Amino acid sequence: MSGDAQKYEAVIGLEVHARLSTKSKLFSSDANAYGSAPNENVGVITLAHPGTLPKTNKKAIEYAVMMGIACNCTINQKNYFARKHYFYPDLPKGFQTSQHTVPICGGGFIKIRTSTGERNIKLHHIHLEEDAGKSIHDIDDEHSYIDYNRAGTPLIEIVTEPDMYSAEEAGLFVTEIRKLVRWINICDGNMEEGSLRCDANVSVRLKGEQKLGTKAEVKNLNSIRNVRRAVEFEIERMIDLLEKGEKIYQQTRSFDASTDTTFAIREKEEANDYRYLPEPDLPPLNLNNEYLDNIKNSLPALPQELYKKYQSDFGLNEYDAALLSSEKETADYFESALTHTKNYKAVSNWINGPIKQMTNESGVALNEIPVEKLAAMIELIDKGAISFSNASSKLLPAIIKNETASVDELATQLNIIQTNNTDELKQWVTVVLNKMPDKVSEYKKGKKGLMGLFVGEVKKLSKGKADLKTVTQLLEETLN
Repeated sequence: MSGDAQKYEAVIGLEVHARLSTKSKLFSSDANAYGSAPNENVGVITLAHPGTLPKTNKKAIEYAVMMGIACNCTINQKNYFARKHYFYPDLPKGFQTSQHTVPICGGGFIKIRTSTGERNIKLHHIHLEEDAGKSIHDIDDEHSYIDYNRAGTPLIEIVTEPDMYSAEEAGLFVTEIRKLVRWINICDGNMEEGSLRCDANVSVRLKGEQKLGTKAEVKNLNSIRNVRRAVEFEIERMIDLLEKGEKIYQQTRSFDASTDTTFAIREKEEANDYRYLPEPDLPPLNLNNEYLDNIKNSLPALPQELYKKYQSDFGLNEYDAALLSSEKETADYFESALTHTKNYKAVSNWINGPIKQMTNESGVALNEIPVEKLAAMIELIDKGAISFSNASSKLLPAIIKNETASVDELATQLNIIQTNNTDELKQWVTVVLNKMPDKVSEYKKGKKGLMGLFVGEVKKLSKGKADLKTVTQLLEETLN
């Protein structure tokens, strides 16, 4: 990139498509399922047989409203579907049923936390639409194949304002959307399977300029990494063109993940090229206040709410609060554990530390570690009965393997109950100090940092059974 790149700023808007996890499609009873055999989930409505009429999926409407409320949107209580007259070879009826003039959700924002602080990314709207099928061009050299399974599946499209200014912000926005749709359980968020995909609109302009530059739209980005890399590449490409005095053309582009570059696939259409017309076969939606209130009351506490709560109510730092509110399963487990212990910090440390490591490395599910046993283990540590080291390395695996034994029984079986027997501790201290006369001499000459070495050696000798607080006191008395 040119050395003069700092005089430019990027402006980014995103369109995120989320496939709703309804059992059936948006306008028919055909199954909404991923991974079926080609053209298995199709019926007369999906195939647009003459005389068939669509019916709106009520659950899809509910899911769209849930997302709108979660994104701080205004719900348009009177909204309707439209026909988007643009040639789709993989939609048999020849048009897409979508929303245009009056989408179901307007405005709103998503909060992101960047390296420079928090900010709200403004949304333009969220609308409902059906997905298209899939054209397949690499099976046969002479023919293209079409799989209509995906045709008609329900999507929400979350459209932002041009309100992001870096690839970092774009990646964080998609991360938050993915977290949110999974949190309220309306979409599995699987980007590799296409349940969540993103189009990025990127432009650049001179800093201080108000008018937006000519944009390029990069289609169908299927990972957060690809969103970041595609935006980064487009920013660099556009700045290089401007620095060379060349023109930026409004284009639709695709991303090549193998080279981290984009390439043009067509000149960009304008919105009026689509020719939207109200859908005559579907009645408008009229959502009353009671309906909206019921949906609002059914929503769980949302990630941003818990993030603040964990700091203000439980005194956790930003890092711990962010980890605990990153996945709903984690937050639910944390909240459940707090019904058995009030040591909030210890629970957080266990979930974000040893338990997270175990679930990642061993494939153990979080709910396989009973919260009441986690609380009992924390209580033993707080009383000085066992060490954190032995609890995490020995007791935690034993809890998972033995569902019936209590934590006290397991700690006894593992022989990790710490001793406060002063006579026994003094013997271990004496053995350690006698083994290291030169280190004792150095300590007495002022090298006080050696205390950690002595404590560690006693810990080894006792196989973790020595109460280290008492050991430290005995060492200080003996050495001084």
